[in-house]
Amino acid sequence: MKWKKRFSALATIGLAILFATVSMAAVSARMAHMQLDPGNFVSVIDNPYFPLTPGTTLIYRGETEDVATRDKVIVTSQTKTILGITTTVVHDLAYEDGVLVEDTFDWYAQDKAGNVWYFGEDTKELDEKGNVISTEGSWEAGVDGAEPGIIMEANPQIGDRYYQEFYRGVAEDQAKVLELDASICVRYGCFDNVLVTKEWTRLEPGVVENKYYAKGVGLIFEVIVKGGDEQSELVRVRQ
Repeated sequence: MKWKKRFSALATIGLAILFATVSMAAVSARMAHMQLDPGNFVSVIDNPYFPLTPGTTLIYRGETEDVATRDKVIVTSQTKTILGITTTVVHDLAYEDGVLVEDTFDWYAQDKAGNVWYFGEDTKELDEKGNVISTEGSWEAGVDGAEPGIIMEANPQIGDRYYQEFYRGVAEDQAKVLELDASICVRYGCFDNVLVTKEWTRLEPGVVENKYYAKGVGLIFEVIVKGGDEQSELVRVRQ
């Protein structure tokens, strides 16, 4: 989310994972959409590191290059069918110095094993008057060769690498699990047993971002650790 999108140019590409059964098997990203079985997906996204309960709103605050940022992430009750799979629509609004600069809809679904898949995004970059100036970064799994990926594994293990998305030249995101038991305090609270991932993309060489996920909450902190000066932390959750 902007969770993902705010740093989406800083995100990820690696090994896609397919769960045609309860067990996990790595496959080529170019075959993923052909093998995904809609019957292997569930209607509720309750992965402890990435829960998406409709009606939940998460507020993040941070800064990028000394500019104050705010992200409002809304888990809607809306759905979108992609590749025959019903996805949950998440609305992500990104502000800089109080001005809306990006308006994004992300699409997620969870399989029976508990892995959360990312099926694309409809994103718009806005000027100070609210006019759309770019839709760069938008993609949908199954369209023009774009492939879905895993945004969160059911059972993350240190060293795991996986595709989060793949649309060549537009969205080529990769993640690696770094830690499972980190501790961190953000404005929303203090957490132990936090999952930490490293994320990057060949489209932004030299840029690396770390993300922190707390069980039962989801993303709580993200920071660019190489190639930039941006960070964002969870400050409020409304349900």
